[in-house]
Amino acid sequence: MRSPVHDSPRRTAPRAPVRIVHLGLGAFHRAHQAWYTAHADPDHEWGIAAFTGRSPEAATTLARQDDVYTLLTRGAEGDHVETIETIVAAHDGGDTEALREYLGRPEVTVVTLTVTEKGYRRKPDGRLDTADPDVVADISALAGALSTRADDAPGTIENGTLRTMPARLLWALDARRRILPDSTITLIPCDNLDDNGGAVRAALGDLAALTSPALGAWIDAQVDVISTSVDRITPRTTADDIDAVAARRGVRDEALVVTEPFRSWILSGRIRSDRPRWEDAGASFVSDIEPFEQRKLWMLNGAHSLLASDGILRGHETVAEAIADPECAALVHDLWDLAESLLERSARRVGVDLDLPAYRDALLERFANPAIVHRLRQIATDGSLKMRARIFDPVRRARADGATGEAGIAAIAAWTRFVVAEVRAGRTLDDVAAEELARRASAADPHRALLDLLAPDFAAEAAVAAMLDRRID
Repeated sequence: MRSPVHDSPRRTAPRAPVRIVHLGLGAFHRAHQAWYTAHADPDHEWGIAAFTGRSPEAATTLARQDDVYTLLTRGAEGDHVETIETIVAAHDGGDTEALREYLGRPEVTVVTLTVTEKGYRRKPDGRLDTADPDVVADISALAGALSTRADDAPGTIENGTLRTMPARLLWALDARRRILPDSTITLIPCDNLDDNGGAVRAALGDLAALTSPALGAWIDAQVDVISTSVDRITPRTTADDIDAVAARRGVRDEALVVTEPFRSWILSGRIRSDRPRWEDAGASFVSDIEPFEQRKLWMLNGAHSLLASDGILRGHETVAEAIADPECAALVHDLWDLAESLLERSARRVGVDLDLPAYRDALLERFANPAIVHRLRQIATDGSLKMRARIFDPVRRARADGATGEAGIAAIAAWTRFVVAEVRAGRTLDDVAAEELARRASAADPHRALLDLLAPDFAAEAAVAAMLDRRID
């Protein structure tokens, strides 16, 4: 029996059947894919069973209020409040028994993912990190359960054993292969990665090659993996936000999500299975995702990472504060100039109009939105992972084209200065590579040591080192 919180949101429509599974139940999923599904499904035919990532807290909170939550959209002209009922079941991410059961249902045809960059457990070259202790443990568990037997029956893996997204998803796909071998299913990653579809395919493929090549062959034949570009700024919800909505609506929602009016979902790739008509809610399907991915990563996410590092160093706490600082804003505009020069060529190559001046103007307006309190320290989390696609990639491409890439080097310098300042202040970095970053930040030449960690080729270039030194001094 569910035990609803007093005066919590209530479900007003019949609970839709589970037809979508989501991995990574966080605020962004609830502001983005769940919102799109709600607005594309007036007949309530597409329910989402969502699984948490690292903590079961989000699932526990949602379960107490019938899996319903409030979305607070904050714009410069005022707030909009709506109740979202698309999620119909919420589970701890470690509940692989439930995950396997869902993927064994023929009506479940879509799996979406928002597990952040580090959830893919990748090495810098994009392949599965088989030296990661959690990955090693999962390989051992899967190899035992998926080993070939005369009756082709799977072994067992206890709930909570598998630690990583690739392993949990692979184990669930094994159930579908055994129960519905001729069915298709679509995986839709929605994380800020260059070619996020390729990242999912690589993680699953590498893991299957080590544990069950037969399962890997079935995935190649029956599982469609598409790539996406997603966008909707979703700051961390605060107690003040919850109190404000409670006072306004007479409903106290501990699962409240705060977001901005802007949203974008661009998808590319083959989908053979059934899916909601997300385009009815404003999603776009394109033949080539790369220019759209790059625009988002290099302009929005790149600017966010730059503002996080430089803004914190200048004493700012939010994106709105940092972009109002002329020094921060000048660095952002320089970075956007670099990105535009690369994106214009990419857009011409595939014949699309990215409308970069309008996109740039919209970003400035969104960053300056006073109603969205997007904290710089939230953005700075896991910078060692985020910087590669957001900053290093465009700089590398610019230098290959004969440009200096100095605007990007300035962003790299801001990040190394931020890391060094945090370590010297005795603060623990919120980063998957925190220990290694701290060690390098204490080196004789900490900025060069940090650069060498993320881009050894840059660290070896005298011209890049000289630009970095100028920005440090």
